[in-house]
Amino acid sequence: MIAVDAQPFAFPFDPARAALVIIDMQRDFIEPGGFGEALGNDVRRLEAIVPACQRVLGAWRARGGLVVHTRESHASDLSDCPPAKRLRGQPALRIGDRGPMGRILVRGEPGNAIIPELAPRAGEVVLDKPGKGAFHATSLDSRLRERDIAQLVFMGVTTEVCVQTTMREANDRGYEGLLLEDCTESYFPPFKAATLEMVRAQGAIVGWTATSGALLEALRTVAHG
Repeated sequence: MIAVDAQPFAFPFDPARAALVIIDMQRDFIEPGGFGEALGNDVRRLEAIVPACQRVLGAWRARGGLVVHTRESHASDLSDCPPAKRLRGQPALRIGDRGPMGRILVRGEPGNAIIPELAPRAGEVVLDKPGKGAFHATSLDSRLRERDIAQLVFMGVTTEVCVQTTMREANDRGYEGLLLEDCTESYFPPFKAATLEMVRAQGAIVGWTATSGALLEALRTVAHG
């Protein structure tokens, strides 16, 4: 057990029982010309976190740690997408509609793929999730418990929606969560700032936050014994 410099206080890190969870780093959310940009968002904010995410992912892979990638996605017939979800948002561009990179949030469509810079490797877990949280209607909890995972390190987008939802789900299930501040982003800067404050409020009520540099330093400490 080692300490990661984090807020609101040091995160007690056990690398042997930790997994890296990368939330929804999909082309439709990150790349120019995708769904996110079609909604009028500045995707450059989300693109900017990719190098930091790559550094963390590379270090995590080097130590043989468990990596989990998630994609927000639905079946082609939208049978797993309730009307209450599909009918909200921009009326002209909804889940299942034809978007700039294929049908929006539908499995197998080009825009639904994880960006090449963070593409999953063989042996890594890839979960298609029909909800905002990665635990809802997926096998994530059972997969983590099979591997005796107790701690989750989070990266991905967007901070206030799918990342925060998953952290709260994880907290309710007894996992300790660490959110990497420079490896998550929102289209709306105040939303990210508020989420970070909420996560670590009242003595890490939902979890901890730290920079990627703090985690990488902890991983180097482990590697050098």
